[in-house]
Amino acid sequence: MRREEGSASLELVGALPFLLLAILVAAQLAMAGASLWSAAIAARAEARAALVQRGGGAVAVEAPVPRLFPGMPQVSVVARTRLGPGGR
Repeated sequence: MRREEGSASLELVGALPFLLLAILVAAQLAMAGASLWSAAIAARAEARAALVQRGGGAVAVEAPVPRLFPGMPQVSVVARTRLGPGGR
């Protein structure tokens, strides 16, 4: 019986790094989604301003995705939108 109890704790210790990695990947994806959401809102606001100032046109906003660790490569997301007369 003691061997089974010890093996369960060893299995938990062995699986812990993979669980931590999965959590970090999910957190990084969530931050990328939040950056894309923010870029889309900023692109829409910029398109509204462009519509008022110069009659419309397509705009694009690029936003960097925050990194969980400094050694990770820098990734950016881009949101594009276009508003014409009538706000469409």
